[in-house]
Amino acid sequence: MLKFVFLALAFFALAATTATAIPFTEKDLATEETLHDLYGRWRSHHTVPCDLVEIERRFNVFKENVRYINEANKRGRPYKLALNKFADMTREEFKRTYSGTKVMYHQIRQGKTNGNSGFRHEDTKDMPASIDWRQKGAVTAVKNQGQCGSCWAFSTVCAVEGINQIKTGNLVSLSEQELMDCNSENHGCDGGEMDYAFEFIEKNGGITTESNYPYTAVQHECNREKKNSHDVTIDGHEDVPVNDEEALMKAAANQPIAVAIEASGFDFQFYSEGVFTGDCGTNLDHGVAIVGYGTTQDGTDYWIVKNSWGANWGERGYVRMQRGVSAKEGLCGIAMQASYPVKDSSNTPKMISTSED
Repeated sequence: MLKFVFLALAFFALAATTATAIPFTEKDLATEETLHDLYGRWRSHHTVPCDLVEIERRFNVFKENVRYINEANKRGRPYKLALNKFADMTREEFKRTYSGTKVMYHQIRQGKTNGNSGFRHEDTKDMPASIDWRQKGAVTAVKNQGQCGSCWAFSTVCAVEGINQIKTGNLVSLSEQELMDCNSENHGCDGGEMDYAFEFIEKNGGITTESNYPYTAVQHECNREKKNSHDVTIDGHEDVPVNDEEALMKAAANQPIAVAIEASGFDFQFYSEGVFTGDCGTNLDHGVAIVGYGTTQDGTDYWIVKNSWGANWGERGYVRMQRGVSAKEGLCGIAMQASYPVKDSSNTPKMISTSED
């Protein structure tokens, strides 16, 4: 939340496979009894514990959601929804738990740039028609933020992992928990902003690995010893020009990019596969990362977006979002608040004081 792409063919076959979800037919929706049976199968599949009172309340939410999914999938759109792990959550519960923001876009960026001055990718020419940083070994496995508003940390870390691999040849999974616990400009599970997290990593002299400082989905007191283990460094960060998908494409052609989107709608909650073209606004409430772009056989341009809701959401944890929409801010506001870390060389970590901030 904000303060706030093996072998090529084998890889794409994996990425295009939808995450595990419970299939259903019209017969499952016919009666209360068949809906209860479907809900029971869903609960068993996702091992959802509930008491009897909670089960009934959740069932009422579930049956409305499954009906919505069923009707939405009849509309012939280029993406599908599925009965995924969020199927018994209301939109408000989902938004509050997974995409609640504390500081809105207009409050953060009122006419100013938070990153280092300049846009180093401005003169990028002859951009590839498509690029997938997963294929190039610059993206770690999909992670899961859990029931914690820490998407800003995962967005930041994905971008840093990417530029570090591009510059050093080493893909290192980095610590979201360090940002959660030690980045005082952000607010842990209560939201954060990727620019502030990049600033923290630069000023701190680096960031440690996920294995050294593992994720717990809860904010704790900062572990100073682990905070001062600087396994990967950056030299700063820059902002992509606002509301400019061409500039965003230039940036994404060079490295993974941290972006903010509005992700609290039903269609995004239950997204399963295809190019997402759903209705969404620009009320930025979720941090994700662009790890490439491409075009479908029918000519639809898209961004490849890494999410942090686990590999059992969307296309193995990813969503393809329509690129080049008429709105200058991009679909779901994806071009409104994009930034990326700067790393000019395979530099060694800086030595800094271990005193309190």
